[in-house]
Order: sequence, then structure tokens, then C-alpha cells
Amino acid sequence: MKKNWLLLSVIFAVMFVLAACNNDGKEAAKTGDGNKEKSTQTEPNKEDTAKFPMEVKNEGDAIKGGTLKVALVTDTPFKGVFIPELSDDAYDSTILDYAKNEIFELDGDFQVKDTGIAKLEVDKDNKKAKITIQGDVKWSDGQPLTADDLIYPYEIIGHPDYDGVRYDDDFENIVGAKEYHDGKEKTISGIKKIDDKSIEITFKKVSPAIYSVGDGLWGYAAPKHQLESIPVKDALIASDAVRKNPVTLGAFKIDKVVNGESVQLVANEHYFKGKPKLDKVVIEVVPSTSIGEALKTGKYDLAEHYPTNQFDSIKDLSNISIVSRPELSYSYIGFKVGKYDKANRKNIFDAKSKMNDESLRQAVGYAMDIESVTEKFYQGLRVRANSLIPPVFASYYDGTLEGYHYDPEKAKELLEKAGYKDVDGDGIREDKDGKKFTLRLAAMSGSDTDEAIAEYYRQNWKEVGLNVELTTGRLIEFNSFYDKVKADDPEIDMFMAAWKTGTNPSPAGLYGEGAEFNFSRFVSADLTKMLEDIDSEKSMDPDHRAKAFRTWQEYMSKTATTMPMYFRTELFPVNKRVKNFNVDYANETKSALQTIELTADAPVK
Repeated sequence: MKKNWLLLSVIFAVMFVLAACNNDGKEAAKTGDGNKEKSTQTEPNKEDTAKFPMEVKNEGDAIKGGTLKVALVTDTPFKGVFIPELSDDAYDSTILDYAKNEIFELDGDFQVKDTGIAKLEVDKDNKKAKITIQGDVKWSDGQPLTADDLIYPYEIIGHPDYDGVRYDDDFENIVGAKEYHDGKEKTISGIKKIDDKSIEITFKKVSPAIYSVGDGLWGYAAPKHQLESIPVKDALIASDAVRKNPVTLGAFKIDKVVNGESVQLVANEHYFKGKPKLDKVVIEVVPSTSIGEALKTGKYDLAEHYPTNQFDSIKDLSNISIVSRPELSYSYIGFKVGKYDKANRKNIFDAKSKMNDESLRQAVGYAMDIESVTEKFYQGLRVRANSLIPPVFASYYDGTLEGYHYDPEKAKELLEKAGYKDVDGDGIREDKDGKKFTLRLAAMSGSDTDEAIAEYYRQNWKEVGLNVELTTGRLIEFNSFYDKVKADDPEIDMFMAAWKTGTNPSPAGLYGEGAEFNFSRFVSADLTKMLEDIDSEKSMDPDHRAKAFRTWQEYMSKTATTMPMYFRTELFPVNKRVKNFNVDYANETKSALQTIELTADAPVK
């Protein structure tokens, strides 16, 4: 997917992962055939998110300059990896958005348009793409952006010593990428420098994904003049060039970093769209328990990653406006059915794994009262998800899938038939051999609400006879959680997490055999065939691709190795002194940061 798969909190073309329980929008969504609309009516006790705009302009004369004060709502320190080739969580990505090195801009359908730093031209017959820098673009240090900077991120990701998550099956679609990564060649043969402002990339195949920055195409430049002397192995991710003073292309440039706590950015006078109207942006980590009061007292202009389960604390505040949009993300529960082979960069499915029982996994899903959780804790800002494709991807989302609604009797029936029976009469089922049976759940820590939700689901499972205990005995801090999940910690049988998918809906970067983000480690010949079909040359036909997406969604729903929980709505509380803030995907805020202004010297209280 483009932007990066992010740990939700980016991927490949660009994705990241979020926290344990998440949210969704309630707008008209199209079914998977791309031409039938499904109305989602507002239900009692649920917030009508359609009333929130995607833009606030705010009246009043703007002051000159000023500092935008941004709260990054998280209960854990940010990692501080400010280079997309190495970053893999949503919080670093959010900070980097203000200074990002993105070279393409996308339209409302998430297709590359010609208004960005670079222009994309695809020759699908010859399986080539030409990328051309438009105009005289400069880095934040005043050095010119060149073709070498377009090539260098590929050399980082493909390097034999690269240890990040961006190298995967998608990246190997570039001709010569695997040979370079394996140390057999000194360059990537499929990437050619045409002149100082343009490069050509040759692919093994070209699919519709390339227009959303997929197929191995990378959406960022990297400052070769700053980075080339730093070894990729270990040194690059620890360097000041990544952690403290990265050279960037965005509207702002990083000026000061307090590790894990705050980042100060200043206006980039070399920004290709013109110097921003703001002087500075200060981003500070704010715990979820404190953000409501901080907004009420006018401490911040904007909250990023605002927790939707705290909507009630801000909905009546007079000093803020609320902006929202459907998130390019979903929450899910995953089941460990294998391991990741780091040396060979591939997932290994284990047919003998504890969770390799389709009926058991399905029963876990049917036992979860997700509908009540969305109503009681999220006021409709999250809704039960039926698919691993968010509805915002209207041409590919299959609205006809039923998914796993709350049906405890169905769960009991599945468990009984599968051989999980209560042998000793204590209300808890034993395994198929009559032995004590416990499932270990990993979930992320956050607010008291997160604990309440986890405990509610544990009670749901107990009611159908499943004993579920928390890995480590408690909820796990964000960074530690993903460390354990990525390492396939043997104390994890299942885990609650979330994906920020990015703008390319292709699931290959999350569920492919070579995808490190395939945290369940499920691999099958059928799955591989389906993923290849979604991003095949045949899928240049929109109808074929839509059908391929539906086939994959149905297969993943049945196998239930990764089970969707919530679709999410993203909230942005914005102080009344902020002008020209827009989160529409067709005109994303981060692509128009230079236009934001302030009408007062301090946030309105």
C-alpha cells in the first residue's frame, strides 16, 4: 500500500500499525462491484460523523507567522526515526508528515497526479516508469534535489545490510533488486539515471497498483549528499541525520528534538510550494488521559491521533472545531500460525501451530461483542469491520461480506464440533486431548478504556468456555507490544492491533509470503495466487481487479487468520485560531501546510 504500512500506528509504497482498539466513519459506502451504494444510517446513541467537516477556515485576520502547537496523543514516547525508509510506526510518520520527503501527490482516488515534486509516466507495455523532478526543487539545506536522490532510497532499502521492513516481495518486482540485495550485483540493474532530473525503473510486471505508488515504486526521495557516507547497517538508523537533523523536502524542517517527547520544526524557506506562513510547528507528546483538559484550556491548536473513546470530553468545547474523515486503516485481531524467517525474509506457516484451527479462530470472532463496544465506547466513531479493506476504497471494498458479528451460540457450536469440550464441568473448555486450554492475548496499553475493552472481550470468551489470559498479565506498551509481535513471541497466541494501510489498497505488503508485516505468518498457495492476481497485468482491467479483491476478502474472512474488528473515523480537534486546515484526501492538510495561518498569538481558551 502506498504510503507506508504503519504500525498503528507505513508499508510499501507507504504503511504503519496503530493501537489495540480503533474507529470508523458512517458515510455512504459502495460495495465491492463499485457501482452499488450501501447507505449506513445513523443509529441511536451513535454520533453522526457526517456532520463534521473535513475543513475549517475560521474567520478573522491572520497574524504574521506564529507557532502551531500540536499535541501528539500517545501514552508512549515516539521512537524518533525520521526517514521513511526505516520508520515503521504512525507516530514518527505523523511528525515526519510536516517535513516529509514525499515526491508524489495523489488525488481523491489515491492516484498519482502531476502537481507534486515529481511527475510519474508509466509505459505499461514495456513495464517501465519514468520519474521526473519538476522544476528546481531544493532540499531544506539548500542543495538541489537530483536524480541521485530519487535512486538512493532504493539503494537503502535494497542494500544487503538493510534490516528494515520495506524490503519485501513488492520491492523485488524491480528488475535487479533481488540480485542487489543478495550481494550479487553492486547496483540495481532495473534503475537507470536518465539525466540530472529523471530516472527510469524497469519492473517485472506493471499493475494498477503502480498508479497508487505500488508495484515496488517508492514515493520518497532521500538526500544522498547527507546519507551516502553513513553505513546502512546499524549506523544509519542511529545517526543524527535520521534522529536529529534530517535534510527534508517538506513545508517545515526539524530544528530541535527532545527524544521521545517533542519536536520543534521551523519554516522551510526552500519548500517547493513556497515558504509557509507559519514560523514554527511544535509537536509534543500528550498522554491520552490529559488531552481533553489540554484542549479545553487552550494549550494546543491541534491534536493528532485523538482517541475517539474520549470524544465526549471535547464535543461541547466552544474553543475548538472538530474535523473528521474516514481513516485508511482498520483494527484487527490476529492469530499466530507460524514464524518469520529473518535470514530468508519469508513467513513460514506452521500447520501444527496451536492456532491453526479454523473453527477455533472463527469461534473467537463470533464470541466478541464488537457491536456493543463500538456503541458504548466509541459512539459510532468506530463500527464493526466486515473486511480487511476499508470502505473508503469504494471500488474494492466488499460490503456484502457478513464478517464476524456477535453470535455466542455459533461460537459454542463451532468449538463443540471442533473438539474443545468442557471435560471437568468448570465452564472452561479443554483442548481436543482433554488437557487444560488457555489462549494468550497480547493487547496494547493506553487509557482505562482500553483495559475495560480488553476485559470485556475476555468475559465474552469466557462465556463460550474459552480461558483467555493477557500476555505478560497486563496490557503492553506500544513499542514493546510490536517488538513482541514482530518477534513471534511464544507467549502470544493472538493479538489486537491495527493497520494504517496507506493509499494503495493492495494487501501484498501485509499478507504476502515475504511481507514482514504479515504478523499472523499465514501463507498458502491459494493466498499467494490471490495476491498476485490483485496486482497482475490482468488487473489493469478494473472489473478484473475488483473481482480479485472480492475473492481475496472472502478467502481471508473464511480462514480468519487475521480478523477485522473496527473501521475507524479519524478526529482532528482544531483550535478556533487556526485558519485553512483541511484533511480531505483530495487536498490533504500535509500537502497544504504552507497555507495554514493563525488569527491570534495564542490558542483560544
